[in-house]
This record gives sequence, C-alpha cells and structure tokens, in this order.
Amino acid sequence: MSKYIGLIGYPIKHSISPYFQQAALDHYQLDICYELWETSPEKLQDIVDSLRKPQNLGANVTVPYKEAILTLLDEVDDLASSVGAVNTIIKRDDRLLGLNTDVNGFIEALHREGHFEPEGKRVVILGAGGVARAASFALVQEKVSSLAIINRNFERARVLAENLARYIKEDSKGSKDLVTDVVVIQWQGTNSSETFNHCDLIVNCTTIGMKHSSQERQSPLSIEVIPRGILVYDLVYNPWPTTLLELAQKAGARILGGLPMLVYQGAASFELWTGRKAPVDIMFNKAEEILLGGKK
Repeated sequence: MSKYIGLIGYPIKHSISPYFQQAALDHYQLDICYELWETSPEKLQDIVDSLRKPQNLGANVTVPYKEAILTLLDEVDDLASSVGAVNTIIKRDDRLLGLNTDVNGFIEALHREGHFEPEGKRVVILGAGGVARAASFALVQEKVSSLAIINRNFERARVLAENLARYIKEDSKGSKDLVTDVVVIQWQGTNSSETFNHCDLIVNCTTIGMKHSSQERQSPLSIEVIPRGILVYDLVYNPWPTTLLELAQKAGARILGGLPMLVYQGAASFELWTGRKAPVDIMFNKAEEILLGGKK
C-alpha cells in the first residue's frame, strides 16, 4: 500500500515542497507520495485526524497553522513547545508528535548560504507568527546581542517577546548564558530608517510579497530604510527574487532568499519520516529547477 505525506496550510498553491520532497523519496525508490493538502480553517481538525489512517506517515505544517495545530496533537517535543510552533508531524504508534525543524533550517541556511555569524549581532525581525517564532528562538540560541520584533499586530509581537525573555531567563540558570536584549517596535517603525540604522540583519518572516498572496510583489520595507552592507534575509521564497530582495540589492545590502531554509527544514523533516539521510543536493537541485526554471 502506498504511503502519504502532506503539506497542511492555506493557501498553499505557491508551495514547491512536493517537488523536492518527491524527488528525495523517489531517490530511495520509496512508495511514498508527498501531496499538497490545502486545508480551510474549519477542516483543520479533520485533516489532523486523517493522519491517523494507516497510509499516512505525517505532514508538514505551514501558514497559518503552525501555532494553532499544537493543541490538536497528542504530543509536542520540547523545542516546538518552547517555540510555540510546529512545522512537522510524525506518527508513532498512532500518536501524533509535533516537532519544529524550522529552527535548525533557519540557522543552517543563515550559516551556509548567508555566510553570517549571528553571535553578537543586532537583528530586526518582521513578523510574529510561526516562522518568526522559530527564527527568533534560533537567533536567541545563537546569542545575538539584540532582537527587535516588528509586527502589524503589536500584541502578538509583545507575547513573542515575553516568551523569548522567559526562555532567556530560564536558560541563564544553565550553561548557555543567553544574553539577547529583546524589544518590540510598532509596525510604523518600518517606515523609519532609524529602526534599522544600527542592525546587521533584517529577517522578513511575514508573507508580504509571496506569490498568490494578496500582497504579491509588495515589500514590507522601502529602499530608503535599508542600510548598505547589512544582510536582508527574506523567508518568502516564491517568487525569486522578492521585491524586498530587489530593493535590498539596490540599496547595497547583501541578500538571502527563503529557499535554502525551506530545503534544510524539509530535509530534516524527511529524515524524521523515513529514517534515511536526506539527499540534500537532489532536493536543492529540484527546488531550484522548479523555482528558477519558469515551471512554477
């Protein structure tokens, strides 16, 4: 019997995950299909329940359900619980376990593809949803000196900042000695160059600019506020390049798109589902072929 893995989100027409995940599954000649499971909010419980069927191995979770899905699972591991977001579900003896591979995927891409060492750096994050939570916790673990969170919903940003402060305080009792200064800024701050003057890294964790979204081809920032020489990391991967990254290049900033994070987090999920080493090169090649080859 064929097995299935799916991507749960809404909307997800822009996703290229099925292409590179299927390429990895086919590399090992596994009888497993990776599918898009576009799920409206009222169907979220039903799709989670369907994961218990014997043919289903698990799922990825994307916008807007990374936070909401926590309460629908049997168990959530410590990292995903701390982050407050799940992007990977695996099934163990009919129990659904939630994990977060976004944290490691985010940092792996930042190190390997962005050639950026976070420790001691000043960072501004745009957004406060599931992926912003993963990125924020990853940066705190990497000991950035300051982290400013800007979100259109100020309350969500404030809650995230409180969670990070609590995590830092609890961890300071251990050996890591996390030292990040976390602040929250009103969304209007995106219009001021003063917000970004002294930062080393800007991370866009919003969906602004995403293909097939209501804000496709838009940018959360104007060219005037982007400092020269910093790194702008846009986690929106489709289209490539995003309008934000085009503006960042014109401003003299370095850029990193969201595709490497997508592939690295997907590779970690692949290994959790299959127990096999992810063929990362094959996954990258397929993802780039689809995204850059005009087939999407």
